[in-house]
Amino acid sequence: MSQPQHGQDGVPGNQPAWGNQPPPGNQPAWGNQPQWGGPPAWAVPQAGSQGVPGPPAPGWPPGAPYGQPLYVAPPKPGVIPLRPLQFGEILDGSFQTIRRNAAAMFGSALIVQAIGAILIGAVTVGMVQMTSSLETVNSEEEFLQAMGPVFAVMAGAMGISVLIGFLGSVLQGVLVVPVARSVLNRRTGFKQMWTLAGRRIWPLLGVAALLTVGGLLAVAAVAGIAVLLFTAMGPMALFIVFPVGLGSVVLIVWIGLKLMLAPAAIVVERTGVYDGLLRSWQLTKNNWWRIFGITLVVAIMVGIIAQIVQIPASLAATAIGGVVSPHPDQDTVASTMVVSTVISSAIGALVGSVTFAFQASVLALLYMDLRMRRDGLDMELMRLMETGADPDGIPGAPSALPGNGQPPAGGQFPYIPPGQRPPA
Repeated sequence: MSQPQHGQDGVPGNQPAWGNQPPPGNQPAWGNQPQWGGPPAWAVPQAGSQGVPGPPAPGWPPGAPYGQPLYVAPPKPGVIPLRPLQFGEILDGSFQTIRRNAAAMFGSALIVQAIGAILIGAVTVGMVQMTSSLETVNSEEEFLQAMGPVFAVMAGAMGISVLIGFLGSVLQGVLVVPVARSVLNRRTGFKQMWTLAGRRIWPLLGVAALLTVGGLLAVAAVAGIAVLLFTAMGPMALFIVFPVGLGSVVLIVWIGLKLMLAPAAIVVERTGVYDGLLRSWQLTKNNWWRIFGITLVVAIMVGIIAQIVQIPASLAATAIGGVVSPHPDQDTVASTMVVSTVISSAIGALVGSVTFAFQASVLALLYMDLRMRRDGLDMELMRLMETGADPDGIPGAPSALPGNGQPPAGGQFPYIPPGQRPPA
């Protein structure tokens, strides 16, 4: 019995019989098959097609990655690059600003520090003389009479400290002018700085007085509460006074950092006292810890440098006094004390002027950095750099912005894209 012949899909009869297979000669020759291992003949892609970069544009830097987007760093026309800053760039920019505008920054700070040094030196000499006079007191009545001038001198010393703090707040706003101009590599002289800042001197005096009085009232309130608690509770009040005092210090530091950019805003943005305080509060929003860290590190650096310079100077003054008068009497001791105080005060004024100018530069660059982060000030500075507009003004001032040159409600200028800004 023969087997059925199966065809396609199992249909019988479509397959040839086993004996009727085609002869071997009808198979295709092996030589006509594609060569194994040979590369396929791909067509050469045209330049500029999808996935294939075209020829480099004219002026493409040699050695740059062909077909890759080229990174262009922000310009740095002055002491800092025109972008949000890092900590090292703030320090470097502060040193460069002082070096480029030494007469304006160092000279102004030296005047304020010299005034403070003279007053403090006079108070120190008076205090030493009054203290030596207490050695001749023989009764309680004489002691109370002698302590009256001593308390007066101590009150004078506190008043001098308040005065120096007040002048420091004013000078901080004035020194913003050379720092802002150095961002665009514009040097500032002593007269030009005070001319530009003098237009805002009354708001500067107002905000300095407000900050000084506010700080004094806060300290007085904490001290008054502590005195009342100790009077009412005795030594047990320490368990309440200590945490309250610590919390008060934290609160004062927090508010002080939030408002410390008000002088810069008043000078650069031409705001009033209230708008300057509000502007500082807005700029420092969500940046408090960063500002606190920078100011703390800078304060530690400045303190260490000041001590390194002043300690050898004080020892040298004492050694000179010992050589000049090895067996001093009362008059010689007083004279030596006066000479030592004068030398220490002069060195302290020089060191204080440098450190104050550096700290003021750091705060001014922090102000510029926060405006670049929040308001896009870097784009405005680029426009001023390209056009050269307002060469004798303060970069970032409202005169370069649209409108009437005054900030809107709230004291904050809105960010305007570069394409929508009017020409200078």
